[in-house]
Amino acid sequence: TMALVDNFTSVLRHALGRTFYPVLQQAIGFGSAFEGWTAKEEEVVYRVLIPLTPPLGHIFYLEPDTDQQRPGRNFRVLVNLECRCPREQQGAYLLCFLHHPDMVRRVTGQLNLLDTLCTGSYLDVKKTVRWFCALVRASWRRLPQSRSWNLALLPSKRSCNLRLTNNQESFQVRVLFGVRRHGSDIFISSRSRGAHTPGTMWPETYTVAETRFFRHMARQAPQDSSHLKCLQLLTGVLVHKEFSTHAIKTVVMRLLHTLPASHWQSKYFLLQLSDILEQLRLSLEEKRLDHFIVGNQSLPQEIRLPPDIRRARPPNLFHCLLQDPAAHSRAMQAYLDL
Repeated sequence: TMALVDNFTSVLRHALGRTFYPVLQQAIGFGSAFEGWTAKEEEVVYRVLIPLTPPLGHIFYLEPDTDQQRPGRNFRVLVNLECRCPREQQGAYLLCFLHHPDMVRRVTGQLNLLDTLCTGSYLDVKKTVRWFCALVRASWRRLPQSRSWNLALLPSKRSCNLRLTNNQESFQVRVLFGVRRHGSDIFISSRSRGAHTPGTMWPETYTVAETRFFRHMARQAPQDSSHLKCLQLLTGVLVHKEFSTHAIKTVVMRLLHTLPASHWQSKYFLLQLSDILEQLRLSLEEKRLDHFIVGNQSLPQEIRLPPDIRRARPPNLFHCLLQDPAAHSRAMQAYLDL
């Protein structure tokens, strides 16, 4: 999967080298398939995020979304033009989009980013996805994978969804786009925040940091550690019983972070399951399960957080249970049934 996406980005970077579209950085795999615990499905979905950086003559500013009605932390990507003139002769350099946009268009034959993938002055997720999908479709035959795989692009407004098939197998690659925050492992991304997410809204995502945490724990845990088997089993059983996959994953991450590494040897498998379920029960009774990444000041140093995320108060993943007594009763009953 990563070889495929890296080949795409390499080919596209070369093709876009003299344009003023976003610069595609090396893709990052994230989520369950890259963490080693994905549930068995008919078709595996591999999720990757391609970081975007501004092209020459452009600057990205991340503006927090102030609409309190929308859940989570969301941003907009303000695109500004940057002066490329010599400092002592501002306004004199004719290949400067800020001062001479028409001249740049005539000389290069290229539009600036504001003219192509933006709505107003803000980078638009849906336009970016359409642009990338068109490039993928046009460049597929130049990739070595095209000789042994068939490619289909699946409909999606906020990600580029690829299905690859051959005579023996099939899998999906879901490509999302993001802008890195302050050189950290936190991104604002193109993922959806519900059915009516505006095209200029980029929700903050912590999935890359979570995947880094699992890779860190893989180096710390015993060779026969069964923490991934616990997670795979419980998400498969509980996800249809009033619990989100992320809630179960959060409980496991918290225990991984607090219990000794030796606790996760496979001979303690039943004890591990018991610990996870007990922690889930306590969280249900308290109607509180803190987010694992946000506000966690004891994460390994290799997981880089922006200062505002490190200091933030962690959101309660069970906040809905506080607001809805019926949902809390259903969740407790699902736990007791299990």
